[in-house]
Amino acid sequence: MAAQEEKPEPFTIERTYEASSDNVWLAITDHEKLKQWYFEMEDFKPEVGFEFVFYGGSEGKSFKHICVVTEVVKDKILAYSWRYDGYAGNSTVRIELFPEGDKTRVKLTHEGLETFPPVDDFKKENFAMGWTEIIGKILKEFVEKQ
Repeated sequence: MAAQEEKPEPFTIERTYEASSDNVWLAITDHEKLKQWYFEMEDFKPEVGFEFVFYGGSEGKSFKHICVVTEVVKDKILAYSWRYDGYAGNSTVRIELFPEGDKTRVKLTHEGLETFPPVDDFKKENFAMGWTEIIGKILKEFVEKQ
């Protein structure tokens, strides 16, 4: 009997912000607010099936990210697919909000990273660094000064 392959662990980060869940929800779903802390994108709507595109990368190398919203539970969950134009692989980003009094715990899970080709920019540790900066610092600072 063949041993069952273990599914690779997704990247997960959790942080608690000194901000209401309403403010955090607006920050992750309102196009004008997103442009202030996330990536520049032509448009964004928190609607299942909505496709959005943005560019990002490292050291002068920019990748076109193509994402499609896959789940929306107002004030609680935003999830979207995440792939790179011209490369194999597809992943999912899921952001969950947990109100805790006047604070909000944010949990981001990015799974499917192992489906990307072996390109340095697509290594799990690079996603860990990026999401730690984005969720652990940039979004936190943005919502806490709102």
